[in-house]
Amino acid sequence: MKKLFISQPMKDKTDEEILAERQKAIEKAEKQLREKVELVDSFFQGAPEVKTKGLYYLGKSLELLATADVAFFCKGWPEYRGCRVEHTCAIEYGVETVIEDYEED
Repeated sequence: MKKLFISQPMKDKTDEEILAERQKAIEKAEKQLREKVELVDSFFQGAPEVKTKGLYYLGKSLELLATADVAFFCKGWPEYRGCRVEHTCAIEYGVETVIEDYEED
């Protein structure tokens, strides 16, 4: 069983929308990988007082990406700065990447 990191656009989405999309991403990743996965949970709630919350969360996400066997990139990822950074890091550090199959919708 592979450890799955999910990179997804989160800006301007509710927690409920994010969590629903994550569940769909797990199902799609298992279908594309043809095996069950264990989620590396990178959905955070609440941040300390920092100047740039997005950067704070990105740093935490990269820590978790380092523990993953595979990174799954949800629809729209190239349009979001944090997702692009996560993708670059995954590629540069040899983490297997899977891009959401758009044909399955």
